[in-house]
Formats: sequence, C-alpha cells, structure tokens
Amino acid sequence: MSIASCMTDVPHPGVFIAEELEARDWLQRDLAYILGVPEQTVNMIVSGKRGISPEMAKALGDAFDVAPAFFSNLQNAYEMSKARAPDPAVARRALLQSIFPVREMIKRAWLEDTDVPLLEAQLMRFFRRNDLTAITHMAHASKKSGDYATDTPAQLAAQLAWLFRVRQICSEMITPAYSEARLRQAIAEFPRYMVDPEEVRHVPRILNDCGVRFAIVETFPKAKIDGVCFWEDHQTPVVGMSTRFDRIDNFWFVLRHELEHVLNKDGRGKSDEDVSVDTDLQSDNAHHLPPEEVRANAAAADFCVPTEELNSFFLRKAPYIGEKDVLGFARRIQRHPGIVVGQLQRLMERPEYLARLKVKVRQFVAQSAVVDGWGVPAPVQL
Repeated sequence: MSIASCMTDVPHPGVFIAEELEARDWLQRDLAYILGVPEQTVNMIVSGKRGISPEMAKALGDAFDVAPAFFSNLQNAYEMSKARAPDPAVARRALLQSIFPVREMIKRAWLEDTDVPLLEAQLMRFFRRNDLTAITHMAHASKKSGDYATDTPAQLAAQLAWLFRVRQICSEMITPAYSEARLRQAIAEFPRYMVDPEEVRHVPRILNDCGVRFAIVETFPKAKIDGVCFWEDHQTPVVGMSTRFDRIDNFWFVLRHELEHVLNKDGRGKSDEDVSVDTDLQSDNAHHLPPEEVRANAAAADFCVPTEELNSFFLRKAPYIGEKDVLGFARRIQRHPGIVVGQLQRLMERPEYLARLKVKVRQFVAQSAVVDGWGVPAPVQL
C-alpha cells in the first residue's frame, strides 16, 4: 500500500481516546473531570468535531500516562491525511527557481508570469535550448568579480541569465558588417570623449558604426559581472555592460577591456569550454588570469591613463599626491580626473582616495544605448 493511501485512512485522534476510555472503563464525564474541562469538550474531541491542541495533548498525556507527543502526532497525522494535495506546479516552480533566477527574470519582464508549461517553454526559448537540462555557458569572454571555480550555483545561474539577456537584446539589433579597421580607428579617437562625462553618449553610435552591437543590462546582485564579449554567428561582435559600478573610470576601463577581446576575437570559440573569465577589474594577480585577460587588462589600463605617463607622474609625486596634482595631470593628458583617480587608487591601494571625483555616467550613455533594467525593460520580443 502506498504512503498516500495510508494517509487517507488515518482516523481522528478521538477514536483512540474512545478506545482508551473503554479499556479503562471510563466515561467521557470521567475524563472531563480528570482534565478539568466541560464534558462537551471531551465529547467534541471523541466525536471527531474538534482537534487536539498542544495544551490538550499535554493534559491527555498526564491523564493517560503517555508522552504528550503521542497525541500531537495523532492529530498531525490526521490533519495531514485530510490536507489537499498541493498543486503539482509548486514542485516544478521550485525546481526552476533552484536552477534559474526565475522570479527576478519575471520581475524584470524577461519572462511572462504564466503557468509552468509555458514558463518552461519561455526559458527554453530564452536560453536557445530544447532541453532545460542542457543549458550551459555560451562561449564568451567576461569581466566580473570573483572566480567561476568558487562561484555558487546561484551566482552562476545569475551570470548565465544576464549573458543570455544581453544576447537576446543584441540579436535583434541591425548593424553594418563588423570592421576591425573602423573599430581600431574609433578606439584611437575615444580619448576626445574622455574629458567630459556627458560625452559617453556618443559611444553606442560609434560602436554601431563599427558593426559592434552594444547594450547595457542591469545585472543581478549575485552575478557580480561587469562586461562581456561574444560573437553572433562568429561574425558579429557583441559587447554587453552592466555598469554595476556607475563610475566614469569603471565605464571606460570595462569598455576598453571588452573591445580588446573583440580585436583579438576572444570569446569566439565554438564550445562551452572556450569561456574566458577575467576575475577582477584591475587585478594585480595577473598570474591567476588567462593570457587574453592579462592582455585585455593591460590594454584597458593603458587606454585609461597611458602607462608611462602614469608611472612617471606617480614616481614624481608619490607618496603625497594632492588633488591639484591630479587635476593638473588629468588636464595634461586630456582625461577626466575620475579616470586618473581610478588608476591611482590601484597603484596606491587606497580605494577611498579622491573617490568623489569618480562621477556617474550611466545616465549619459543611456541617452543613446539600448538599456535594460532599473525598472525599465528593453523593448525586445519575449
């Protein structure tokens, strides 16, 4: 006999009390006297019209010289046998939520809140798979904090969902054919936009003209991902950024980092094993990173502040580098002071140093970029 069928046959605890009364040759009024309750109370329990409360379980335990848990367990077993079976969708939703950040994806309008079969169909379409058990990381090069070797399943799931959201948005973009020559020229001209924070609004248009698809997607708190580079059909480069650190130095560093991946065709692999991950924004632990990430970090750092210029300035001014020194240096190399501060903080190992100069830029780049998040989903077809 199955457990389910056994549970449906569990009698009310009053049946056991009636049997015990008969065995002891007690009347219900006798038990009522012993318990110090009205006879009607005992009658309702014996007749199955009232359950046994924790207090009554203790009193009955004393009356019959048994453990109170005996009656509590009888009552619990009876109630469980009478409880309706839960909706089968509960277990399926729990399974989906344990694998993917489904609730957050629905909240951000990446998925529609619907019944489980349709929800599973949406997930398969979102991840471009016909089997939810076959979803893996796509080939890409990403910029994030942490390490895939130590990330929790929840972090990996959040990263995966973010990557595919970038892919979903950018797959609908129409851009000219990718031109490496135009991209190199654009990168050479970018410094002219690195003095005034508002000038970042030109970046999406410039990248589009080069054939690079670009989008900004708010990340999940658990994902800790800053940027990604991958290729659509091995021909069209895609750059996604989260701007989770909304600072001018972070924006330009991550952007240049990912564009270095584009120039070197990183993240263009054909299998999930071709995944490259940079585990720290401007990490000095280069020996822990793949060669392509060391190369991208070096290119980004030199792009933000020319390495020779920065080292020369640091050697001349350290350890007492005042704000006037930074402002003067920034004017000379034609960079916003916040970008210079970002590099100096790394050299000095002082993340708080002149941090107020690292202004926000997301509001400016959002004027011309496709942006998904912060309460407004990108206009893409689910």
